[in-house]
Amino acid sequence: MSTRTPSTQHRLTGDARKLLSLTQALALSGSRLEDNFWEDRLAALLRKILGGRTNRHVENVLDSLVPDDMAAYEILVELAETHSESTTLAVQGTEYDALLFAAPVLVWTRYQLPLPVALKQEDQQVVAQAVQQHLAADGVQCAVLPQMVSFEQMPQSFQDTARWTQQLAAQALGQRSTLPEPNPMAHTEGMLADARFIVGVLVAPRHQALFKWQTQDDAAQARNQCLEHWSEAIAPLATRLYTGCTIDVLQPEAFYVSSREADKRIRPLALKSAALWLQNAAHLGGSELRAAIIGCGENTLEEYRIGFTTRHGNQVIYGCVWPILSKEEAAAASQETHPDIPDFIAAHLAEVGITHVKRLGGMVPGEICDDCGAPFFPNSLGEMMHPEVPEEADLGPAHFH
Repeated sequence: MSTRTPSTQHRLTGDARKLLSLTQALALSGSRLEDNFWEDRLAALLRKILGGRTNRHVENVLDSLVPDDMAAYEILVELAETHSESTTLAVQGTEYDALLFAAPVLVWTRYQLPLPVALKQEDQQVVAQAVQQHLAADGVQCAVLPQMVSFEQMPQSFQDTARWTQQLAAQALGQRSTLPEPNPMAHTEGMLADARFIVGVLVAPRHQALFKWQTQDDAAQARNQCLEHWSEAIAPLATRLYTGCTIDVLQPEAFYVSSREADKRIRPLALKSAALWLQNAAHLGGSELRAAIIGCGENTLEEYRIGFTTRHGNQVIYGCVWPILSKEEAAAASQETHPDIPDFIAAHLAEVGITHVKRLGGMVPGEICDDCGAPFFPNSLGEMMHPEVPEEADLGPAHFH
């Protein structure tokens, strides 16, 4: 059970307190029948919350459950994801299931990453045809966002996700509906690796297959074949849109599963891209560099920061962030069940020639520069420093021409 204080409970709204109570009841359930009882009530309340005025009731309850009641936290996350990325609609007496999906394309480069752009009409047709041929089961209707988007352009709350699902589902069924408006890009300077997403909705009659692999006897093999064909169809488009970049087309999936997989897969690519770019820009071989790794956060681990110095100096010349992607990952790391993350980071650095790595113990606040907002990074002595560009190096990201 949670050790939450009464004052924390008091800050939650009525709907949030009810959501908390139902979630904890489900966490304590000892049978499938009781599970169903609480899940039905949670589903009804989540539909009300997600479809209501702008709020953060779900997010506030999740925050109140960490780190003392992770069982309830995981239950609520799963249900909130399910009810925001999927819905049921009734049109002219027929019920439909709708699922928001995302198809990630990982992009990395030693140049400046291009910004996401709206797809031209012919590119939209390529994407729509690929969805119908290689992703959607026969008879499934779909609607796709007319641009590839980045992480920060996608929904940032469960309510936002539910809104995207409803709007795209209505489009797929031929109803009048505005398309979702992606969030603006806040920061791109210096970005060398990121994920871009094709986002859409699949709509099928209630309880019918949505994905093509659901209709095959060997679903695992069919899923792999779908990815192969999807990649063949999408890779030429992605390569043209992101000239000078290396790309990796990932499995299209339900929105949250797909986003998490892209998040995990982009971390080592971003780290290695930054390390290689630093070597080229500063004219330093991997053997001439040293890296220091430290965990940062306030109450829980939020990220690891990697500071780079020369082998014989202690001034940080560059840095990279390895984010912690979930409350579950942070809680596990704080309990030392994942002590291998710094070793994992060090192994990736070794792949690009940087083998002198210092793993610093403990956790420090994630300091940033008051003037420019840049994060501070550690040197091998554990000092958090603002990166200072060597005079002889040009550390500004190059643009591909």
